[in-house]
Amino acid sequence: LKGPVIGIVPDIHDVTYKCGTAEKHIASLNVTSPQCQIALETAHNLRVDFLWSRQYQVYVIAPSVVHAARGRLTASGAVNDDQSAFLLADLLRTDRHRFTPWKPDGPLVTPMRAKLSLIDSLSHSITRYTNRLHAVLQRYYPQACTLFSDLHTPISLHFLITYPVPDLAHALSFSQFAPFCRDHHYPFPHRLPELYARLRTPALQPNPTIIPAYQEEAGFLAQLLLTLLERKEQTLREVRALFAQHPDAPIFSSLPGASPLLEAKLLVMFGDQRERFPSPAAIQALAGTCPVTDQSGKRRRVYFRKACNHDYRNTAQQFAMESAMHSEWAATYLAEALARGHSKSHAYRCLANRWLGIIWKLWQTHQLYDEAYHLQQINQHRKR
Repeated sequence: LKGPVIGIVPDIHDVTYKCGTAEKHIASLNVTSPQCQIALETAHNLRVDFLWSRQYQVYVIAPSVVHAARGRLTASGAVNDDQSAFLLADLLRTDRHRFTPWKPDGPLVTPMRAKLSLIDSLSHSITRYTNRLHAVLQRYYPQACTLFSDLHTPISLHFLITYPVPDLAHALSFSQFAPFCRDHHYPFPHRLPELYARLRTPALQPNPTIIPAYQEEAGFLAQLLLTLLERKEQTLREVRALFAQHPDAPIFSSLPGASPLLEAKLLVMFGDQRERFPSPAAIQALAGTCPVTDQSGKRRRVYFRKACNHDYRNTAQQFAMESAMHSEWAATYLAEALARGHSKSHAYRCLANRWLGIIWKLWQTHQLYDEAYHLQQINQHRKR
């Protein structure tokens, strides 16, 4: 190599001190930062941003690769930071041609990735607090759980805040209930008599001594859920605006069944750097949609891939589920997989694996998806 090779272990806490020390050491070797190759095990920390801003050549080596190569240094299995750093540098020195230099995503994908992560976190929180609110209401106010379609809809939460106890709801007249629903944009006005009758249905009376405690908690949870829902909706609008500005947006918008959220997730999954995935197998392995084959002699075993990016796997399988309802060939492929005896999850994973190969080709060639052309290619392949 033209310059020195450095390995940095991921569990160093003092980023500024260690990177500053490394820069002084590199300066003593009379080489520039672009001539220095640095290997790390992760791309998701401040250290990578620091090194990239200094124009170092950064390589991100998967922890599984580092773990499999530990035997080249020691047979005892002992691990320490110095040894791990040396192993990273040694891997880059001997096998640099096997790794792709790391490059950050562009100014649109990077904030999109962060906002999509926030949306996932908000969705988990909404589900968690909705379940808690449902349990609380079942204890003293079950009518509020089933009044509207879902408990975590804004109209349900506003109703609970406005009428926090069963007595207030029972005292509500239809002439008061109908304007409330209209003010909160209830979309089915013809169902208002049915909802009002459901609200007036007699129910078991709770213990009066526990109502104040549960009422306080229910009000707090309702306000919290409203805040989470508003933040999620705002973040979704921001993601859609960023997605619309990206030059690759038409590629992912052309996919059948891709919702605005799935379009953005798929774009972020592939990113901006096309050299990061030189073949469809790279993104398929990272997403965990392709199986692992263990073969030696006459023995051959194919098993489920556990080591992957689980967010990517969820995104790929969600898109496969949606595509089966909007694409003729995807529905046929899924039916054939189920007919072979695969479980639903396995069949969707097979379909997701196939889709990732198609999307990779479209992404590399900057082409839009065309269902008719794809069906034509399938027929020609079957004839051959």
